[in-house]
Amino acid sequence: MTSAEVPEPEPPAFRQRRFEPPPGATDLFLIRHGQSAPYVDGTLFALIDGQGDPPLSPEGAAQAQLVCARLATAGIAAIYVSTMRRTAQTAVPLADRLRLSPVVEARLREVHLGDWEGGVFRKNVAQGHPVALRMAAEERWDVIPGAEPADAFAARVRAAIERMAADHPGQRVAAFTHGGVIGQALALAAAARPFAFTGAENASISRLVISADRWIVRGYNDTAHLDGLA
Repeated sequence: MTSAEVPEPEPPAFRQRRFEPPPGATDLFLIRHGQSAPYVDGTLFALIDGQGDPPLSPEGAAQAQLVCARLATAGIAAIYVSTMRRTAQTAVPLADRLRLSPVVEARLREVHLGDWEGGVFRKNVAQGHPVALRMAAEERWDVIPGAEPADAFAARVRAAIERMAADHPGQRVAAFTHGGVIGQALALAAAARPFAFTGAENASISRLVISADRWIVRGYNDTAHLDGLA
């Protein structure tokens, strides 16, 4: 074969790459608690630190079993819950299966709803209270009288996530928390509108990857494990 007949080398090919967390990043699953007991008008929920603390409903307990079964093989290294019993109850099946003791992180508790605590929030939203309409329009919880200031809520959610990331570099963590907290965390990560991610379903899974220099949204409101639940 002469030099004129030497075939041209194939040009390099570059395949699409799968996402890989940055070295040392924490892979954080944010799980909203299962459905809690309904509010009966005039009968406030028991309070913990001034916030409504209803237990799971029977449907919520079934949701907990399903979400924990899905997470059981996900390589979870640690489990966190808020101070509210609905998060602890949701985490029980996973904690039992993995033989992990949940860590209580108080900063994962739900946004404080001030004068609308104890279940009143649900009634006022359902009935279209003018303040509830303003809350949705302005995307601020703190238009509710006595509610937690927006900046304070964002700061404590950030602090909770930073604490978990610092304690679990390179690991996957499950945090059982609340819809408001999940919405705030993802809004911080995405630099989005305050309520852009508000409304995660009960027992849904959202996901953040937390590294030293950025938070990456990897999933929101995943409920595939609930598809067979009536």
